[in-house]
Amino acid sequence: MNTVTPSPAKEAFPLSGGCTCGQLRYALDSRPLFVHCCHCRWCQRESGGAFAINAMIESSRVRVTSGETRRTTLPSNSGKGQIVVRCPQCCITVWSHYAGAGERISFVRVGSLDQPDALPPDIHIFTASKQAWVILPEDTPAVDEYYQSSRYWPEESLRRYAALKQATE
Repeated sequence: MNTVTPSPAKEAFPLSGGCTCGQLRYALDSRPLFVHCCHCRWCQRESGGAFAINAMIESSRVRVTSGETRRTTLPSNSGKGQIVVRCPQCCITVWSHYAGAGERISFVRVGSLDQPDALPPDIHIFTASKQAWVILPEDTPAVDEYYQSSRYWPEESLRRYAALKQATE
């Protein structure tokens, strides 16, 4: 049984975002599959904060609207690495691709959106390593580590992901 209602409303899309200097702009053409608030130590280090908020979305639904991107491969906690997509001028990360999903899924940094409040977390993950002073909302699922998407994702997201996997196999 799925326990999360997707947000925001469909009419909110596309959502625009970009880097700090304004050279790189992008748009999300649809609602993401799911939004993670990750509290792992790796995300804390990379973000320089208490967590990272990533909107998982098919890469085909992320459109660069102006500027160019620079891709860098960084180590990851899994040991498989991640491809980080940044603005080549100010070096702000706007999304990444993790080895598990490959480049077919973009993990968009919600904080790089013009309206980051439009994509609140659907789940808090790796809460076993969250900062003690972070108080999690009671109405959002939270797990100690990772989770099974079939348990938490909305049906529409599960269908989209299955179609994506089938198309790339």
